[in-house]
Amino acid sequence: MVHAPNRPPAGAPPVRINLYSDTQTKPTPAMKAAMMEAEVGDEQHGDDPTVHALCDKMAALMGKEAAMFLPSGTMCNVIAILTHCKKGDEVLAHETSHILHSEGGTHAALTGVQILPLQGARGQFSADAVRAAIRAKTRYAPPQQLLEVEQTANIGGGTVWSLQQLTEVTDVAREQSWNTHMDGARLMNACVAAGVAPAEMVAGFDSVWLDFTKGLGAPLGAVLCGSNEFIGQAWRWKQRLGGSMRQAGMCAAAAIHSLDHHVERLADDHANAKALARGLRQIPGLIVEEPETNLVFFDIAATGISLDAFQDQMRAQGIMISGLGGRVRACTHLDVTAPMIDEALGAIRTVLAAA
Repeated sequence: MVHAPNRPPAGAPPVRINLYSDTQTKPTPAMKAAMMEAEVGDEQHGDDPTVHALCDKMAALMGKEAAMFLPSGTMCNVIAILTHCKKGDEVLAHETSHILHSEGGTHAALTGVQILPLQGARGQFSADAVRAAIRAKTRYAPPQQLLEVEQTANIGGGTVWSLQQLTEVTDVAREQSWNTHMDGARLMNACVAAGVAPAEMVAGFDSVWLDFTKGLGAPLGAVLCGSNEFIGQAWRWKQRLGGSMRQAGMCAAAAIHSLDHHVERLADDHANAKALARGLRQIPGLIVEEPETNLVFFDIAATGISLDAFQDQMRAQGIMISGLGGRVRACTHLDVTAPMIDEALGAIRTVLAAA
């Protein structure tokens, strides 16, 4: 059975603190002003100057030749795989990757590829794991075509792939003549945390995308980057999937504003996440993972309360929090302040004490 979209429980109090996801961010007044002032045109026809400005800015930022504005990060992944692969090809990705867990079976339904899940701690795999997954090139095996990496690794705990590890796994891919793709949903969080420039972080990848709707705070949109040839081919898939837009400059302006004003401040989100983790460790019964970016995962199994009940009781206090991979996930972002972290910790103590 397919369920209807989630709605707030009847009679639920207003959300005061939203730790559910960084997708919950609202455009700031300055971002809204930039959107209202944007020059616009027909994006599908190539007439929107603000979309062109965003794509040029992103291509330069990522060190790629070209870029394409899309409605969502999921569409970026789908289009990238459709462009890199043929039906029946195999994609190598971590067993907890977004393309396996959070895209509704799209790649089985639409791209026709087979995804080979690789194991590794906290959402990351090693070069040795990639080598161990190499298939003999026979008619019995699917052609291996693409290596995919998620930066940061969401279900892995918001972990940051180091530049060395990225280089090691992409070197194996090059040896095999595979293409490489980075799901860069929270790429800027990784760059800020690691102190590495985006172009350096993604140098080993044929394609990469950045989501503007998470920590960067835009209302929608993502940009896929790659070579001129890759983006040229990807445009056909954008057309086929209905990803072409009209006066998209308003949304592109929000993305440009986020790049200009919301990147360095991601360090504040990381600091708030660490403060939350410190407070959680002082609550009996919790197993808390050390956050590397803006995602805090913790296990409440030992407290005796179920994940659903915990979320419901927190929501009753006006605090939204998510569950992922059997753990609680709290996500900090530009709408979460340091005082809110203290208030959330107080609510968590109250709920767990009652349990």
